[in-house]
Amino acid sequence: MRLENKVAIVTGSSSGIGKAMALAFAGEGAAVVVNYAHHPDAANEVVKEIEASGGRGLVVGADVSDPKEVGAMIQGATDAFGRLDIMVNNAGMERKMPFLETPFEVWQETIAINLTGTWLGCQAAAKQMAAQEDPGRIINVSSVHEDLAMPTNAPYCATKGGVRMLMRTLAVELAPHDITVNNIAPGAIDTPMDAPLKENPDEMKELLSEIPLGRMGKPEEVANLALFLASDDSSYVTGSTLFVDGGMIRHAGTL
Repeated sequence: MRLENKVAIVTGSSSGIGKAMALAFAGEGAAVVVNYAHHPDAANEVVKEIEASGGRGLVVGADVSDPKEVGAMIQGATDAFGRLDIMVNNAGMERKMPFLETPFEVWQETIAINLTGTWLGCQAAAKQMAAQEDPGRIINVSSVHEDLAMPTNAPYCATKGGVRMLMRTLAVELAPHDITVNNIAPGAIDTPMDAPLKENPDEMKELLSEIPLGRMGKPEEVANLALFLASDDSSYVTGSTLFVDGGMIRHAGTL
């Protein structure tokens, strides 16, 4: 198994992409901390699924924008499993609305969760990894919108662009510690968050027209890439954004 004896934290892993990653990691032998902010029951169900398959899991509630709670999450992982090898900063939010109508509070909240939360997770995890003096893997779940503009979603796009440069900078700075830092940039992925979109045939048709492969991605397809980046197979990969988007970023670039 590719992650045998490894310990991973996946933020925002009670559902969607984060859940798929947590299950994939556990299936390859990792002990996994399942983090949630608002839905403890869903997080507990993920751990039950992990344990039912013979894996090890731990539920930890934490607001990723709070330094104390992030620190406690890292401590909880090391107290339970003795170390930390893989940190996935997956938790995020978006609230779409026209820029001229976006309240300052929406900007602040989006920055706090998507960008500050990623920064805090990277730093706390890297400190633990560096102290262990073993290789570490940091994976940030970004978005095609770290590169691709999206009207009515300015705060989200700004945070994902920030995560891109944070990742690139940390990859260089943490390389002497043998800690790799990479981004996964999903496109349109079929998660519970997209339920309203799927109920609108016109919007769905427009979305699919922008995806060369003609379909939404599955959370498991993102998790497969995360598994590669978390494993020793990616030991020479750092400072990169890897897109999982059915070709959307390339198609949009030709418009």
